[in-house]
Amino acid sequence: MDAIAESFETAVIVRSQELPVIVDFWAPWCGPCHRLAPVLEQEIGRRKGAVELVKVNIDERPELASRYAVSGIPSVKAFSGGVVVNQFVGALPPAAVCGFLDAVQYETST
Repeated sequence: MDAIAESFETAVIVRSQELPVIVDFWAPWCGPCHRLAPVLEQEIGRRKGAVELVKVNIDERPELASRYAVSGIPSVKAFSGGVVVNQFVGALPPAAVCGFLDAVQYETST
């Protein structure tokens, strides 16, 4: 799901009260963003609805990037209970993305 400022509150903050929401802050001109996106999508897909993905194009939504202190992209933030509980910057390899998602799921289930 691509988020716009008006729907971010519902798609991320409210939804993260029920399950972890991963937000991928990216831009169309960012090569590492394009390498990370399919990895995130695949790993989140493997979790069959236990985690959701929201994508934020920082060129279109700079106010969201500013609000969440995005200083480099790709920037991935995990939300649970309406707040950021974990994050990373850069294009990680699949095993690291898997570990990140596993940690987020574990942290939010305890």
